[in-house]
Amino acid sequence: MTGGRFKLFGAYVTRPVRDAIAESVYETAGVVDLDDYFDETADSVPEGDPGAEATDALVEDVVAEFAALYDHAAFDAATRIDPDAFVLVQLAARPERVARARELFQAAATIRNSDLRTVQTAILAAALEVPVEPTEE
Repeated sequence: MTGGRFKLFGAYVTRPVRDAIAESVYETAGVVDLDDYFDETADSVPEGDPGAEATDALVEDVVAEFAALYDHAAFDAATRIDPDAFVLVQLAARPERVARARELFQAAATIRNSDLRTVQTAILAAALEVPVEPTEE
């Protein structure tokens, strides 16, 4: 990995998906508050950071299983979620994974003729086995 750092990137998801990500990172790395864990002004995190390692593993799984997750994603439900119900979650991953994840999410948004929030929520919900409820706020 170039420079021994993880790159930060944001994903807009619903609160239940954010909570599932936070729970996964807590269980894996002991990160208590994912919302405040990564410095919003930074663009990278040093290698060896436990929270970054945990979110990198999640992104690695999502990238590796993207086609299957796409097939199981609840896109229709995600499109009915109030636009104000999405929250930003910061994730860290190896730079090449960030680039690939962005590419896959954007391609899916183009194919679905949808926005990234809908696609990111549907795919990450499928990865974490979280139901997507169209009435979420």
